[in-house]
Amino acid sequence: MIAGLARLISRFRRTQDGSATVEFAILFPAFLAVFISAYESGMMMVRNVMLERAVDLAVRDLRLGTPVPPSFNEFKNLICDNIVVLSNCTDVIQVELEPVDPNTWTGLTGQVRCIDQDSPINPLDQTRYAVGEDNEMMFVRVCALYQPFFPSSVFGMRMPSDGNGNYALVATSAFVNEPN
Repeated sequence: MIAGLARLISRFRRTQDGSATVEFAILFPAFLAVFISAYESGMMMVRNVMLERAVDLAVRDLRLGTPVPPSFNEFKNLICDNIVVLSNCTDVIQVELEPVDPNTWTGLTGQVRCIDQDSPINPLDQTRYAVGEDNEMMFVRVCALYQPFFPSSVFGMRMPSDGNGNYALVATSAFVNEPN
């Protein structure tokens, strides 16, 4: 019996049948992880570019000095009208707008404020939104939360996220209010 088992093992070691399957089984998960991570990072970059573009278009309308500057919700809607890749935009973006102090050149100090969807605190209560005056330098920061397509992917696991698994993208811009 042992001699028969030894012959079977010896024959199994010499044969080449199934060697491609073993290589495939070992290497396929690594290739799949690379492709999924590349797709996730590509989508993150597309979302970041779209957010930056939407903020730039909204800031352009704000800095041109319309007779009545937009309210916080109107400014959020200006941003959301230009974001194609984000559903329920007004619920997941946080906008901060504040004048820059010309003496210290500081504006919007502190941590980026994103909407915490699990928090009972209304995010509008902690929003800094001041449209400023003529010839005043302004700084705007927008944080948008996105749900990754593959949260368990290698790339998705390394992204800092909130309690719901959303990752934050931040767009910033600075401008000077035009005189009326």
